[in-house]
Amino acid sequence: MPTGKPFTPTEERLSSVFIHYVSKLNTLVYRASSGRIFGTWLRGAPVGLLVYKGRKSGRMLTTPLLYLADGDRVMVVASKGGMSHHPLWYVNLLGEPACEFEIGAERKSYRARTATTEERTAYWPRLTAMYPDYDDYQARTDRQIPVVILEPR
Repeated sequence: MPTGKPFTPTEERLSSVFIHYVSKLNTLVYRASSGRIFGTWLRGAPVGLLVYKGRKSGRMLTTPLLYLADGDRVMVVASKGGMSHHPLWYVNLLGEPACEFEIGAERKSYRARTATTEERTAYWPRLTAMYPDYDDYQARTDRQIPVVILEPR
């Protein structure tokens, strides 16, 4: 049974800073090792790198994310640990859905879109089987955590 109390505003601020710096380190090591180091997370969940354009800066940004491959599509979850707001990478993809995703040393081009309610319902059990903490994250927040589908372009 999922459990989790909501984050306080202070916990969200501190966690966001921590996530920012850990993500930078993860990205550097992941790329240097072609995903052999930091290519998996807790309980073996696979990690890839999302590359996308910042909506304000116009710069290319990179965020390491857990993913679920399904044929030529890739699913990622905009959970931010169950915080009250969406992660910035998700907000950026809403503005510019063209992106790339790196798995190991391979980088492919995608177009991102938020899963429909039906798609989210179908994928959620597979995503939580891969990473059970997603259920706890959803229980922690009032927002519906989006599942993002990356489709080849």
